[in-house]
Amino acid sequence: MSWEESTRQKMLHLKLPTDPRWVNIAEMKIGDILTDHAYCEQKAASSCISLILRFFDLPELVDTLTPIVAEEWGHFERVLEQIRKRDLNFGEPRKDEYVMRLQGFVKKGGNRAQQLTEVLLLNALIEARSCERFKLLSKNIQDEELQKFYYELMISEAGHYVTFIELARKYQDPEKVNARWQEWLDFEAEVLKEIGIRGDRMH
Repeated sequence: MSWEESTRQKMLHLKLPTDPRWVNIAEMKIGDILTDHAYCEQKAASSCISLILRFFDLPELVDTLTPIVAEEWGHFERVLEQIRKRDLNFGEPRKDEYVMRLQGFVKKGGNRAQQLTEVLLLNALIEARSCERFKLLSKNIQDEELQKFYYELMISEAGHYVTFIELARKYQDPEKVNARWQEWLDFEAEVLKEIGIRGDRMH
Protein backbone atom coordinates (compact mmCIF):
# COMPACT_ATOMS: atom_id res chain seq x y z
CA MET A 1 0.00 0.00 0.00
CA SER A 2 1.37 3.41 -0.99
CA TRP A 3 1.89 6.11 1.62
CA GLU A 4 -0.83 8.14 -0.12
CA GLU A 5 -3.44 5.41 0.30
CA SER A 6 -2.30 4.55 3.82
CA THR A 7 -2.60 8.15 4.97
CA ARG A 8 -5.93 8.61 3.20
CA GLN A 9 -7.42 5.69 5.13
CA LYS A 10 -6.08 6.78 8.50
CA MET A 11 -6.73 10.49 8.45
CA LEU A 12 -9.68 12.81 8.04
CA HIS A 13 -10.95 11.78 4.60
CA LEU A 14 -8.58 14.25 2.97
CA LYS A 15 -8.20 13.37 -0.70
CA LEU A 16 -4.51 14.26 -0.93
CA PRO A 17 -2.17 13.49 1.99
CA THR A 18 0.74 15.78 2.70
CA ASP A 19 3.97 14.74 1.02
CA PRO A 20 6.16 13.24 3.82
CA ARG A 21 9.07 15.41 2.65
CA TRP A 22 7.22 18.44 4.03
CA VAL A 23 8.26 17.56 7.59
CA ASN A 24 11.96 17.55 6.76
CA ILE A 25 11.73 20.89 5.00
CA ALA A 26 9.58 22.35 7.77
CA GLU A 27 12.01 21.23 10.46
CA MET A 28 14.80 23.17 8.78
CA LYS A 29 12.62 26.29 8.93
CA ILE A 30 11.00 25.72 12.30
CA GLY A 31 11.00 29.42 13.14
CA ASP A 32 8.97 30.18 10.04
CA ILE A 33 6.65 27.25 10.73
CA LEU A 34 5.99 28.35 14.31
CA THR A 35 5.35 31.94 13.23
CA ASP A 36 2.95 30.85 10.52
CA HIS A 37 1.28 28.45 12.96
CA ALA A 38 0.75 31.24 15.49
CA TYR A 39 -1.04 33.36 12.91
CA CYS A 40 -3.13 30.35 11.87
CA GLU A 41 -4.37 30.04 15.46
CA GLN A 42 -5.14 33.76 15.60
CA LYS A 43 -7.12 33.52 12.36
CA ALA A 44 -9.02 30.48 13.64
CA ALA A 45 -10.10 32.40 16.73
CA SER A 46 -11.07 35.41 14.61
CA SER A 47 -13.10 33.24 12.25
CA CYS A 48 -15.15 31.83 15.12
CA ILE A 49 -15.72 35.31 16.51
CA SER A 50 -16.96 36.44 13.10
CA LEU A 51 -19.41 33.53 12.97
CA ILE A 52 -20.70 34.36 16.45
CA LEU A 53 -21.29 37.99 15.50
CA ARG A 54 -22.90 37.12 12.18
CA PHE A 55 -25.15 34.34 13.49
CA PHE A 56 -25.80 35.70 16.99
CA ASP A 57 -29.40 34.49 16.79
CA LEU A 58 -28.37 30.81 16.82
CA PRO A 59 -27.80 30.02 20.52
CA GLU A 60 -26.30 26.55 20.05
CA LEU A 61 -23.85 27.88 17.48
CA VAL A 62 -22.79 30.72 19.77
CA ASP A 63 -22.45 28.44 22.81
CA THR A 64 -20.46 25.87 20.83
CA LEU A 65 -18.05 28.30 19.19
CA THR A 66 -17.38 30.50 22.21
CA PRO A 67 -15.08 28.01 24.00
CA ILE A 68 -13.35 27.27 20.70
CA VAL A 69 -12.40 30.95 20.46
CA ALA A 70 -10.73 30.70 23.86
CA GLU A 71 -9.03 27.45 22.93
CA GLU A 72 -7.65 28.76 19.65
CA TRP A 73 -6.32 31.87 21.37
CA GLY A 74 -4.77 29.63 24.00
CA HIS A 75 -3.03 27.76 21.19
CA PHE A 76 -1.73 31.07 19.86
CA GLU A 77 -0.21 31.82 23.25
CA ARG A 78 1.33 28.36 23.45
CA VAL A 79 2.91 28.65 20.00
CA LEU A 80 4.29 32.05 20.91
CA GLU A 81 5.79 30.50 24.04
CA GLN A 82 7.56 27.88 21.92
CA ILE A 83 8.97 30.66 19.74
CA ARG A 84 10.29 32.60 22.75
CA LYS A 85 11.79 29.52 24.41
CA ARG A 86 13.88 28.89 21.32
CA ASP A 87 15.03 32.50 21.00
CA LEU A 88 13.36 32.67 17.61
CA ASN A 89 11.77 35.72 16.08
CA PHE A 90 8.01 36.08 15.86
CA GLY A 91 7.84 37.28 12.29
CA GLU A 92 5.25 39.26 10.41
CA PRO A 93 2.13 37.59 8.98
CA ARG A 94 2.52 36.10 5.53
CA LYS A 95 0.16 35.87 2.59
CA ASP A 96 -1.79 32.64 3.09
CA GLU A 97 -2.35 31.41 -0.45
CA TYR A 98 -3.90 28.15 0.77
CA VAL A 99 -6.68 29.85 2.75
CA MET A 100 -7.21 32.50 0.10
CA ARG A 101 -7.76 29.81 -2.51
CA LEU A 102 -10.23 28.00 -0.26
CA GLN A 103 -12.10 31.23 0.47
CA GLY A 104 -12.55 31.67 -3.25
CA PHE A 105 -14.45 28.38 -3.35
CA VAL A 106 -17.11 29.63 -0.93
CA LYS A 107 -20.46 29.85 -2.72
CA LYS A 108 -21.96 33.31 -2.72
CA GLY A 109 -25.63 34.01 -2.16
CA GLY A 110 -28.20 31.51 -0.98
CA ASN A 111 -30.11 31.62 2.28
CA ARG A 112 -28.50 32.05 5.69
CA ALA A 113 -28.31 28.31 6.30
CA GLN A 114 -26.40 27.84 3.05
CA GLN A 115 -24.07 30.72 3.85
CA LEU A 116 -23.42 29.29 7.30
CA THR A 117 -22.74 25.85 5.86
CA GLU A 118 -20.11 27.23 3.49
CA VAL A 119 -18.14 28.94 6.25
CA LEU A 120 -18.42 25.97 8.60
CA LEU A 121 -17.12 23.60 5.92
CA LEU A 122 -14.30 25.99 5.10
CA ASN A 123 -13.28 26.03 8.76
CA ALA A 124 -13.66 22.27 9.05
CA LEU A 125 -11.34 21.69 6.12
CA ILE A 126 -8.64 24.00 7.46
CA GLU A 127 -8.84 22.26 10.84
CA ALA A 128 -8.64 18.83 9.17
CA ARG A 129 -5.51 19.76 7.23
CA SER A 130 -3.97 21.32 10.32
CA CYS A 131 -4.68 18.13 12.24
CA GLU A 132 -2.94 16.07 9.57
CA ARG A 133 0.12 18.32 9.57
CA PHE A 134 0.30 18.32 13.36
CA LYS A 135 0.27 14.52 13.31
CA LEU A 136 3.16 14.46 10.85
CA LEU A 137 5.16 16.83 13.05
CA SER A 138 4.37 14.91 16.23
CA LYS A 139 5.62 11.67 14.71
CA ASN A 140 8.62 12.84 12.72
CA ILE A 141 10.17 16.02 14.11
CA GLN A 142 13.34 15.55 16.15
CA ASP A 143 12.49 18.08 18.87
CA GLU A 144 10.85 15.96 21.59
CA GLU A 145 9.07 18.88 23.21
CA LEU A 146 7.53 19.86 19.89
CA GLN A 147 6.57 16.23 19.29
CA LYS A 148 4.43 16.30 22.42
CA PHE A 149 3.20 19.81 21.70
CA TYR A 150 1.93 18.92 18.24
CA TYR A 151 0.38 15.67 19.41
CA GLU A 152 -1.74 17.61 21.91
CA LEU A 153 -2.78 20.13 19.28
CA MET A 154 -3.57 17.35 16.81
CA ILE A 155 -6.19 15.97 19.20
CA SER A 156 -7.71 19.40 19.70
CA GLU A 157 -7.90 20.25 16.00
CA ALA A 158 -9.56 16.90 15.25
CA GLY A 159 -12.26 17.81 17.75
CA HIS A 160 -12.80 21.18 16.10
CA TYR A 161 -13.08 19.58 12.67
CA VAL A 162 -15.84 17.29 13.91
CA THR A 163 -17.63 20.17 15.65
CA PHE A 164 -17.80 22.30 12.50
CA ILE A 165 -19.14 19.40 10.44
CA GLU A 166 -21.78 18.57 13.06
CA LEU A 167 -22.89 22.19 13.27
CA ALA A 168 -23.28 22.34 9.50
CA ARG A 169 -25.45 19.21 9.59
CA LYS A 170 -27.61 20.76 12.31
CA TYR A 171 -28.52 23.87 10.37
CA GLN A 172 -28.64 22.38 6.87
CA ASP A 173 -29.90 19.14 5.33
CA PRO A 174 -27.18 16.59 6.25
CA GLU A 175 -27.27 15.01 2.78
CA LYS A 176 -26.63 18.39 1.17
CA VAL A 177 -23.85 19.09 3.66
CA ASN A 178 -22.21 15.74 2.94
CA ALA A 179 -22.39 16.29 -0.82
CA ARG A 180 -20.93 19.77 -0.54
CA TRP A 181 -18.21 18.46 1.80
CA GLN A 182 -17.05 16.07 -0.91
CA GLU A 183 -16.78 19.00 -3.32
CA TRP A 184 -14.69 20.87 -0.76
CA LEU A 185 -12.39 17.87 -0.32
CA ASP A 186 -11.88 17.50 -4.06
CA PHE A 187 -11.14 21.20 -4.48
CA GLU A 188 -8.68 21.28 -1.57
CA ALA A 189 -6.72 18.39 -3.07
CA GLU A 190 -6.32 20.31 -6.32
CA VAL A 191 -5.22 23.43 -4.43
CA LEU A 192 -2.48 21.48 -2.63
CA LYS A 193 -1.25 19.99 -5.89
CA GLU A 194 -0.92 23.42 -7.42
CA ILE A 195 0.72 25.04 -4.38
CA GLY A 196 3.23 22.23 -3.86
CA ILE A 197 5.50 21.71 -0.85
CA ARG A 198 6.21 24.84 1.19
CA GLY A 199 8.37 24.28 4.23
CA ASP A 200 7.85 27.75 5.68
CA ARG A 201 4.06 27.43 5.93
CA MET A 202 1.79 25.29 8.06
CA HIS A 203 -0.48 24.80 5.02
